[in-house]
Amino acid sequence: MTYTPPVRDHAFLLGEVLKIDRYADLPGFAEAPMDVVHQILEEAGRFTAEVLAPLNSVGDKEGCVWKPDNTVTTPSGFKEAYQALVEGGWPALGAVTQYGGQGLPAVVNLSFSEMSSSANMAFSMYPGLTHGAYSAILNGGSQAQKDLYLPKLASGQWCGTMNLTEPHCGTDLGLLRTKAVPQGDGTYRISGQKIWISGGEHDLAENIVHLVLARIEGAPAGTRGISLFIVPKFIPDADGRPGERNSVYCAGLEEKMGIHGNATCVIQHEESLGWLVGEENRGLNLMFVMMNEARIGVGLQGVAQAEAAYQAAASFAKERLQGRSLTGPKNPDGPADPIIVHPDVRRMLMDSRAIVEGGRAFLFWTALQGDLAHASPDEAVRQKGDDYMALMTPVVKGFLTDRGFRVCSDALQVHGGSGFTEHFPASQYVRDCRITMIYEGANGVQALDLVGRKLAAAGGRAVMTFFAEIDAYIETREGDAQLKPWLQGLAAAKAELQDATMWLMQNGLANPDNAGAASSDYMHLFGLTALAYMWTQMVEAAQAKIDAGDADPFYAAKVATGRYFLERVLPDSAAHLAKLKTGAESLMALPAEAF
Repeated sequence: MTYTPPVRDHAFLLGEVLKIDRYADLPGFAEAPMDVVHQILEEAGRFTAEVLAPLNSVGDKEGCVWKPDNTVTTPSGFKEAYQALVEGGWPALGAVTQYGGQGLPAVVNLSFSEMSSSANMAFSMYPGLTHGAYSAILNGGSQAQKDLYLPKLASGQWCGTMNLTEPHCGTDLGLLRTKAVPQGDGTYRISGQKIWISGGEHDLAENIVHLVLARIEGAPAGTRGISLFIVPKFIPDADGRPGERNSVYCAGLEEKMGIHGNATCVIQHEESLGWLVGEENRGLNLMFVMMNEARIGVGLQGVAQAEAAYQAAASFAKERLQGRSLTGPKNPDGPADPIIVHPDVRRMLMDSRAIVEGGRAFLFWTALQGDLAHASPDEAVRQKGDDYMALMTPVVKGFLTDRGFRVCSDALQVHGGSGFTEHFPASQYVRDCRITMIYEGANGVQALDLVGRKLAAAGGRAVMTFFAEIDAYIETREGDAQLKPWLQGLAAAKAELQDATMWLMQNGLANPDNAGAASSDYMHLFGLTALAYMWTQMVEAAQAKIDAGDADPFYAAKVATGRYFLERVLPDSAAHLAKLKTGAESLMALPAEAF
């Protein structure tokens, strides 16, 4: 089984659903007309399929190797592939031109990132985290820091990491103990241990730029006293080249369930030299720039692994002979029919396809809101984009990784006993994808963030804007008979989400446990409503092509998959609403000692 990048689907979303050409007068989009985007997608597909995908199993089997001199060797072929990535200019795709980037919209960069992650998730994490470090410095660094670090991070010449978690604290960063001691010359000495640092040490790039959360001596307790520091592996010399080795090193690697090709490190800071980014005690605000970007990236990983797993399962189902169709043999000359004839196998494949294609559309649509938040000259459009990015990020991360993992699990099920062995790729997709539900904020925390912070922000402005947008979309298409079933399904899901939102407002304040108990179901109801909106738009675009006489089977398949989503996936929304409205009473009834 080889991964085939879904170039056609990406082009359909960008060109025919999101219609990014209409933003051609905005910065970034002017450099991305659809003919150029098509070329980028085709080349991205070639690079990820031919260079990265063949190394996916290699990385899984070999893993990274830590050596006693505190260095780490990546799997065979990774170093050469990374060099090809840099030479191809891929890391610079979404970086600003001022610092050597290509300045293209984030939604176009997201397309490459998805293909890269499907082809080789562990490998793609190295440049992914680097772009996050680039974004944090771009948003909060001094001009000197930007001039020094951004061109090298944008190009991929140097890599970046985020150093947050410590042995005693992960989600609750207010407990962190890593300390920073000012040296009187603008530098700080950083001491402490960080764990689970993805890409913390490797042999891919000439330097690694760690962004480290630490507490300056005398700073307030809790999250109010956290600052952010740049701690490079090699301290840049006067010419900006890697110079003296800093006293930060990898003390070991984690033995993980998956993503073996990515070095997950224990990083020891022993009075390592660091430079403050932004203001003292304001580090968490800056780190959230990187973390929120990473959360969108993790949602992308959920879709990406699901796409690759679905492809493997569909290929297996068309080839594996087992049993006969319930309606008579479909392969009469063979000893059995391919298992794709069986309704339950079809159920798993269609569930997967509906989630993957709808989830991809949701990802791209969300990324476009971020682009408009930065590039639009219209203040109202910028505000809406910012609101949507804040509101949708926990849904993208939590919902798409929960459902993405389920797709990977179903793909293994389609493989039967073969999927439980290492002779087929299904096992790796399950193992690699599982981390997406945990890191960058576990999905339960994402759900709490959604109901506890994002809904109430600015008086509920973001979610009310989303409801109004769906209402307006439905109203302008009421006369479309072909689209009517999807419009009705979307309206029903939106009404359920609105009902759930009102229930939370009324019951969450009275008893905070009600909000906590409802949060996961609310997040999934939100995700299903968002996908209903995406599927309605995709069916509309595909049906328009069919009505115009386009016989491309792609469009007919899109409408058929959209119908499956409407009839077999979207009804789950009612169950989520029913569960969340039961509140916390039965959930919290047992005393802790009864468990």
